[in-house]
Amino acid sequence: MLRAITDSGGANLWHGAMNFLEDARRLVLDEGPAGVEGFEVGKDVAVTPGKVVFRNHLIELIQYTPTTTDVYAEPVLIVPSWIMKYYILDLSPHNSMVKYLVDQGHTVFILSWKNPTAADRDLGLEDYRWLGVMDAMDAVTSIVPERKVQAVGYCLGGTLLSIAAAAMARDGDERLQSLTLLASEIDFRESGEIALFIDDSQLAWLAAGMWDKGYLDGKQMAGAFQMLNSRDLIWSRRVREYLLGERQGFNDLMAWNADVTRMPYRMHSEYLRRLYLDNDLAEGRYRVGGKPVAIADIEVPMFIVGTVRDHVAPWPSVYKMHLLSDAELTFVLTSGGHNAGVVSEPRHPRRSYQIATRSTGARYVDPQTWRDETPLNDGSWWPAWQQWLARRSAGRVTPPAMFGMHGVYAPLGDAPGTYVAMK
Repeated sequence: MLRAITDSGGANLWHGAMNFLEDARRLVLDEGPAGVEGFEVGKDVAVTPGKVVFRNHLIELIQYTPTTTDVYAEPVLIVPSWIMKYYILDLSPHNSMVKYLVDQGHTVFILSWKNPTAADRDLGLEDYRWLGVMDAMDAVTSIVPERKVQAVGYCLGGTLLSIAAAAMARDGDERLQSLTLLASEIDFRESGEIALFIDDSQLAWLAAGMWDKGYLDGKQMAGAFQMLNSRDLIWSRRVREYLLGERQGFNDLMAWNADVTRMPYRMHSEYLRRLYLDNDLAEGRYRVGGKPVAIADIEVPMFIVGTVRDHVAPWPSVYKMHLLSDAELTFVLTSGGHNAGVVSEPRHPRRSYQIATRSTGARYVDPQTWRDETPLNDGSWWPAWQQWLARRSAGRVTPPAMFGMHGVYAPLGDAPGTYVAMK
């Protein structure tokens, strides 16, 4: 900083003060950080063409327009986390996972979660499973009949998808072809630094704070996640922008991160208590329809992705799926963090990953041994995943209609839909 003062004659402190005042003004007016105006949803981000083909109280289901003359027979259904908006998987055209899959010949559907209000305070985890995953599954299998689904879950969307998949397996519902989990925890016993914010006293404090509003404000959750990586997300930015006077370049991932969401009182309390604190899902106590579900019942092939610098879902915790399931399991450990490691498109510089498949019934290998013995590959893990999906397809077919047979799911509007714009 002293060199910056000398080189600029102190102008850096003036520019830093102006940056601070601008940020303070935006905070008071709830305008979002400087630069967010350049990333409008539906115009600059979340622009992959598609239609909303189903809507209920909690989700809009988007079906994307095919870009190839034929497609893989099995559709891909993506369940994103309800913390933040879905379009982290459909950012700009160059780094959109959705666009990548569509351009490779996959029929892609994705859930867009409603941003809940105080009126939704009593929506619980079971509502999210039923109105979210299962309603979407019914719609997808009606639009693409007689085909199984390649299901994908990201972060807590992957946790919820695992609950749904376990219940489906228990009840003899065989509509899944494969299961992909991206930075998703199932066993929360070693959930990393976020455990600092989750204990009985913290849950009581959060519950009291949510009681009057009926929801947890997204800014509270965003602040907690920033604290997990405070060096990169808080302090380095403060030094650069307020002391050195240099504005950080704004990008699509930062704009998405500023588009915060809320969580209903009941759902947030349930997932913190039952999943994080009590670890009911991994330990066989989580109940759906009055009966426990077990991850061990899921027999479809799995593709599991962990990221090296994940402060939300540490990769050794994600790796624990090896202990919970005997199904064929392909594990990927990729460079980057919870978000940037997943948004890791081909041609992205300085990306690498490790990948290995454990066959059904093979012996367990601990995570550190796995990392030490698995070769490192340069580049994005997306092509390896796409090839994995392709190998589990029955072949290429004519693209399905955008609204199913007989127009049962007639388009309700263009992507990205209406729920994504709710503030």
